Amino acid sequence: MKLHEKYMSRCIQLAKNGLGTTYPNPLVGCVIVVNDKIIGEGWHYKAGEPHAEVNAISNVKDPELLKEATIYVSLEPCSHFGKTPPCSHLIISKGIKNIIVGSVDPNPKVAGRGIKKLQDSGCNVISGVLEAQCNELNKRFFTFHRNKRPFIFLKWAETLNGFIAPKKETRSATTPVWITNKFSRQLVHKMRSEEMAILVGTNTVREDNPSLTLREWAGQNPIRIIIDKELKLSSKYSVFDGSAETLVFTSRNAKPPVGLEHPLHYLQIDFTKEIASQICQILYEKGIQSLIVEGGAKTLATFITTNLWDEAFIFIGPSQFGEGISAPTIKGNLVFESNIKKDRILHLKNFKP
Repeated sequence: MKLHEKYMSRCIQLAKNGLGTTYPNPLVGCVIVVNDKIIGEGWHYKAGEPHAEVNAISNVKDPELLKEATIYVSLEPCSHFGKTPPCSHLIISKGIKNIIVGSVDPNPKVAGRGIKKLQDSGCNVISGVLEAQCNELNKRFFTFHRNKRPFIFLKWAETLNGFIAPKKETRSATTPVWITNKFSRQLVHKMRSEEMAILVGTNTVREDNPSLTLREWAGQNPIRIIIDKELKLSSKYSVFDGSAETLVFTSRNAKPPVGLEHPLHYLQIDFTKEIASQICQILYEKGIQSLIVEGGAKTLATFITTNLWDEAFIFIGPSQFGEGISAPTIKGNLVFESNIKKDRILHLKNFKP
């Protein structure tokens, strides 16, 4: 079993290379081994492109070795035809008899069918190797399919004395007040590159005029999501500049302007009912698997009080405000605590299983 864990660990390491580029597909890594030697490995790069198993098999220089090989894959091989043929069929056709699987795919299109297909074809299948780590790898994908909502990250920066913003009267209009250093902000942009969408409320747009795009990290801009109940925000704000797809949740029935480079959609919800759950339902229907909720205080509280969050990243800067807007109160399991120069970062997980 230790040997299996060694190669499954390598699968997980490979799979992480696809974070931010495989949506709506999961992260998958694959390693092919003969006589305790890796002869091929690969990961899934992007939706619509070959899966990890295909890439690993194509990297094997001598295909004859596949008949005596063991293939390790972090997620159950697919058994259905999508944009690419099923990987379970490929494994069978190449004569690979030993398959080691990390976790079972929760997607109803797979959900054990890949493993059954392999077993019915005479293959030896062992599943559940480093299962917890493999499940963690695809926490976004698993939450989306099991809970019918995106995986939700909360993120905010607060001062040493617990404020996320200064008193309104003490700041200049639409100019961000930076609490953390430039390295912490770069990390935030890296986080944005890894997730599908990012959400803020009306006041954050009005006070900070954020772009919510990637400027300090390479990658694809997340979908911007704005809560603007009464459509008070004008088109002058950066979130409406057409540089990324933007969704606006509102109580009004409105039509977006035409001619933008990326689409702008208005989505009507009932603000007399629970807002966060309505947003999650619509984002699930749109296939959005992960969401960063960046603020402000009222918006963050909406998700915290309804317990619709999975992980939280709290950036604590060394500065202090005399008065201002208090940071949210949240309780969770501390995963880790780290420092970026004088900034402190807390990573929490929700208590719920």
